[in-house]
Amino acid sequence: MRARGFTLLEVLVALVLLAAGLALAFATLRSSIAVVARGEDMAQASERMRAVHGYLRARLASAQPIVFATDRGTLRQARFLGTPQRMRFVSDLPDYLGYGGPYLHELVADDDGRLQVAFSVARPDASLEEVDLAMRGQRAERLADGLRVVRFRYRGLDAENRLGPWQDRWETSEMLPLQVKVEVEAVQGGRWPDLVVTLARSEGGAGGGLLPGGANPVLP
Repeated sequence: MRARGFTLLEVLVALVLLAAGLALAFATLRSSIAVVARGEDMAQASERMRAVHGYLRARLASAQPIVFATDRGTLRQARFLGTPQRMRFVSDLPDYLGYGGPYLHELVADDDGRLQVAFSVARPDASLEEVDLAMRGQRAERLADGLRVVRFRYRGLDAENRLGPWQDRWETSEMLPLQVKVEVEAVQGGRWPDLVVTLARSEGGAGGGLLPGGANPVLP
């Protein structure tokens, strides 16, 4: 009795089923790899956000009302300068940088989507022009890149000793703001949670930070 072999039709059907199974397996594998990659990207973005927020919170919370520039014409002193994309204030350097102590910090959000910080020795007798020149000579440390929007906002106390509205610029340079907000939107990962930091060493009258004599602001 002769053994019966497979017909051509049966072989073709088997090959089609095998090809379909392999295609399904590869599609499942690709999908799994993509999910893992997205998860890793989200974890890295979250870790970067936490690191940047932690750094900014620590530096702003330890800001000190130390003069870093003086207008020689008006003798107006600068302790904090703020615009939507730039902040200057004096704070302790992180321990890992080695030399410690109060230094002038300049936080800048540039047009290339980078958030950077530079440091310089705080000199109360320096003019703003001299501070600009000194900062241009410092190497900036990159905190984050790939950012679509970065905005700094500020607020102090109003005339009734209540928290005032958020401002895009801090014009009262002689005193520190009561709070600073950092708003960030990344190219990948979307908008970060807003960071709001209360400056513990703020001091000054209405429009600035804490009132003289330890009076507490009236929160809304």
